[in-house]
Amino acid sequence: MTALDDRPVTPPTRPEPTPDRRRGWFLQLLLRLHFTAGVFVGPFVLIAALSGAAYALAPSIESAVYAHELTTPSRAAPLPLADQVAAAQAYADEHHPEDTLSAVRPAPTAGDTTRVMFAEDGLLESQSRAVFVDPATAEVRGDLLVYGTSGALPVRTWISTFHRTLFLGDVGRVYSETAASWLGVVALAGLALWIARARTARRRRDLVRPARGVSGHRRLASWHASTGIWLLVGALFLSATGITWSQFGGANVDALRAAWGWQTPSLTTSLGPSSAPADEHAGHHGSAATGAGAPTVTPERFDEVLAAAKAVNIDAAEVQITPPTTADQAWTVAEIKRSYPTAVDSVAIDPRDGSVVSRTDFDTFSVPAKLTRWGIDTHMGTMWGLPNQVLLFVTALGIAAMVVFGYGMWWQRRPPGGRVGRAPTGGALARAPWWGVAAVVAAALALSAVLPTLGVGLLLFLVVDALVVTFRGQRT
Repeated sequence: MTALDDRPVTPPTRPEPTPDRRRGWFLQLLLRLHFTAGVFVGPFVLIAALSGAAYALAPSIESAVYAHELTTPSRAAPLPLADQVAAAQAYADEHHPEDTLSAVRPAPTAGDTTRVMFAEDGLLESQSRAVFVDPATAEVRGDLLVYGTSGALPVRTWISTFHRTLFLGDVGRVYSETAASWLGVVALAGLALWIARARTARRRRDLVRPARGVSGHRRLASWHASTGIWLLVGALFLSATGITWSQFGGANVDALRAAWGWQTPSLTTSLGPSSAPADEHAGHHGSAATGAGAPTVTPERFDEVLAAAKAVNIDAAEVQITPPTTADQAWTVAEIKRSYPTAVDSVAIDPRDGSVVSRTDFDTFSVPAKLTRWGIDTHMGTMWGLPNQVLLFVTALGIAAMVVFGYGMWWQRRPPGGRVGRAPTGGALARAPWWGVAAVVAAALALSAVLPTLGVGLLLFLVVDALVVTFRGQRT
């Protein structure tokens, strides 16, 4: 036996496994999507969040700003609505002679004023002029422009219009739709990244509260992640409910609700052919006449119609009485209490005999219709009162802070001498399996049909990301 035979035998070396570059492609795609959407959609979300925070407190703000118009020191029993409406008409004759009577909202409680509303040329859609009347003395305490079923006064209307359209009309609505739809995507992508990090983190408590003893990029990242996880539910709620007001996505949501029978029931107000003579005072504080003739709208009718409605299904204090626009239509009385418990029953009354033409009761609404009502009212801050408004205010400010944290992280990641921060590595979709590519593209196409500003933007992101990776590969 030679010396060579005494040498230790070295076991054969196994080749290192080749890493699968396709593993983790989806998480990398979400990371780049989260970053890219945050950079480009961040300004829209920031404006929507800050204006939304202001809108959340607007009901309480306008109660203080317009206390003179909204309240009265009188506590005596209210006069008949006829006297209150007559006083408002006399005021309108003097100050706004071209206005026509459109609706009345009786004072809901002692100390509140009655709103007598008039249609006026040149106002926004769903906007009218309200004359505020002391129900106990019929004293007019002023007039203001009001908007929508919520009866928003000028301050809240201004904030709402800025929040929804930036005062740019339908063009501006694209901004709010972009913010609402992409907010949900960015939030869900952030959740996936948070979960992935939580699975490997040594100190998971730093993911639900800002980490201590760190600085720079790590500190901002900790604030961004911990704040985001607490705001997740609120961000998704605001995103989903905000889409219902959007220009394109909202129309598709309405069509979907109609197809599935989830619509809110509506009143039937048609009385059919009527042989009643036309009102000789048509057009004077009433609605304009049409081919069916002008209706008879007198101050006394409001008391009569309200009494008939209360005998049917109207029992809330907050109601709106709306006269018809033509003689072949019924009067309507609708509950407008949007805080919990919701009171939105309504009834159509035939003024000729006080009979019921049709009625809707909130108790009979489908579950989706009820959820839609509650979701919209919660988004607007009218549901649950001041606690809801404060929660919306804090959530909106938190979302705005998230955007600022994100831009701060991007700035801190810039290379030496660079102007902007580095973006996460692209090309994740190029490393994905065929079924992954098909699933992502199919999801983007489906979203384009339902939520155009989201789906088209997502397709654009995928195309640009692929082109950037291809261009870099050619340069290399």
